[in-house]
Amino acid sequence: MADQQTHIDIARGLIDGRSWASGPAVSPDGERIACVVATTSLEENTTFTRVWLDGTPLTGGDHDGSPCWSPDGWFLAFTSQRSEKEGEATLHVIPVAVPGELRTIATMPEGIDDVTWSPDGKWIAFISRTRDERYDAEDASWQSPRKVERFGSRRDGEGWISDRPAHVHVVRADGTSPPSNLTPGGFQHAGTSWLADSSAIVTSAQRHDTWDLDHASDIYMVSVVDEAGLTRLTAGDGRYTNPSVSPDGTKVAFIGATDVRIYPTNDQVLITSTSEAEQVNTNLIVANPGFDRTFTVATGTPRPQWVGNDAVLAVAEDRGETHVYRLAVDGSAEPQAITTGPSTVTGLSWAAGTLATSRTSTTSPAELFVGEEQRTTVAQPLMGKLLGWERFTVPTADGTNDIDAWIMRPAGFDASRKYPVLLNVHGGPFAQYGDYFFDEAQMQAAAGFVVVMGNPRGASGRDTGWGRAIVGPQHPVCAGRGWGSVDIDDVMSILDGALDRFTFCDGDRVGMLGGSYGGYMATWLAALHGGRFKGICSERAVNNLMALEWNSDIATRFRLQFGVSHLDDPAFYAERSPIRLVDQITTPMLLLHSEDDERCPVSQAEELWVALRLRGTPVDFYRFPGEHHELSRTGSPIHRVQRAEIILDWFADRLR
Repeated sequence: MADQQTHIDIARGLIDGRSWASGPAVSPDGERIACVVATTSLEENTTFTRVWLDGTPLTGGDHDGSPCWSPDGWFLAFTSQRSEKEGEATLHVIPVAVPGELRTIATMPEGIDDVTWSPDGKWIAFISRTRDERYDAEDASWQSPRKVERFGSRRDGEGWISDRPAHVHVVRADGTSPPSNLTPGGFQHAGTSWLADSSAIVTSAQRHDTWDLDHASDIYMVSVVDEAGLTRLTAGDGRYTNPSVSPDGTKVAFIGATDVRIYPTNDQVLITSTSEAEQVNTNLIVANPGFDRTFTVATGTPRPQWVGNDAVLAVAEDRGETHVYRLAVDGSAEPQAITTGPSTVTGLSWAAGTLATSRTSTTSPAELFVGEEQRTTVAQPLMGKLLGWERFTVPTADGTNDIDAWIMRPAGFDASRKYPVLLNVHGGPFAQYGDYFFDEAQMQAAAGFVVVMGNPRGASGRDTGWGRAIVGPQHPVCAGRGWGSVDIDDVMSILDGALDRFTFCDGDRVGMLGGSYGGYMATWLAALHGGRFKGICSERAVNNLMALEWNSDIATRFRLQFGVSHLDDPAFYAERSPIRLVDQITTPMLLLHSEDDERCPVSQAEELWVALRLRGTPVDFYRFPGEHHELSRTGSPIHRVQRAEIILDWFADRLR
């Protein structure tokens, strides 16, 4: 098994200098492809992003992104952070087919997202936050108090958002006037897509007074020419995002669920009209009838791409893979898979018959593809160093179905040896492991561990019933078994199946780790099956569901999964909280948590650490300053290397 210095080298080798492609954008004539290439730097402790064009770098800023084509294909708009004032975002236009200079057309106090160019070429729309004047104070000691009126007023990784809502802005493409805010007020907005005549923008928003109680979000049409022109296109009874207007401007495709009473659900591709006669449409068309998979995907959900006016392309998960599907907008045909094979599509763009995607696999971070041709090799330095998965299935303990699982052999594998095993459980729980680059698995295998993971009931990528198997037993829409039930059985079935099938797995040297909901499962397994494991890592975990419903950034939303609130049935929340079984935990535990985590506040780890220490159970607790819930994915490169080193060293000591 690798030593500690090797663990540092493994983590640095997989994080420092790693590059990947995202955000493809096809030119209007289908001939040129822009994308974003990101590269991590330990020396600078940041991730640099630059816009590439046709496989080579176009921009040289440190944080350039979101390329968007002008309708004539002569210019690219992109976002950056080129202001002299720290924290400000900038929007630029650069000529790519005609002579000219880079222009800065907007500078905003905060980030710029969802950039789209109007069909007439005159305007560029984007989303940016509008800050309350209290943020202009010299420091917090001068700020006025913040009035909190609704749930969901803060968000993990972003902090307070109620006094800095995300709004739809437009700016002249030639930069001759400052940006204009089309949606002032306290409501949040996401996504921009133009009508064909450039008269309005379609966006997603929660603009009704009870949005924080019913969790509904709608599709709106925002006029560019009429200050009072804001029209709701959906009926207020669903969760709708990622709008995309048809080329003729008569229809909108979007992603969503028509029932706000339950989560999780397999989100569909839905179609509505933009015409005056059909506004507030209660009869949405489902473009994917009979295809029971989710179109909101764990690796990022691109908006649908129109193919003419009768079909769209959208991305859906399917048993560990994520692919592009062609859908008839009238729902008359079965969805057709456009991409296939063991891979995950992370970005999508279509124009003039050209399909561009960013795709990742277990042996490569994401690269740019045009059709089936790979156009970038930005991940090349890692090629040859990465290990692949083997896929297998195991039956559920009750014999009703099978579970998708994967195993990765350690580096330098020798079939005659037995190796220690690390069982991984993902967060969510409505998410999936599968055929994408996963640096944590690569690190574990490089350090000499067999890596095992799978998608138990409650995960995404399967039919609706699979995802809803662990909703609460009192749920009024569809009763399930609840968290900490068949999901635990399935995780143990995955482990048992791997140990039975693969003789190189040492059943006497097994560790387990998971984050978020996976951390919840880690604490459960420590209490109920601790004797099977030599050590368990519970990271950014849920340990006390009652406390989480009081202080998480998504507090009050767990009733959508459990079917009952923590006020109406506190006993249920207590029963399903693994912290109550702390007296049964004797397995050594490693606790990792970010101090600025809003999704699962650090108090979740503190409660478990206090209890374990009082009971004399071996426990190590590490807190990461300045990080939020996404530490393992988007945290500072230095913290991610330190985190990986801690995990590998800890399991090496216990499974040696």
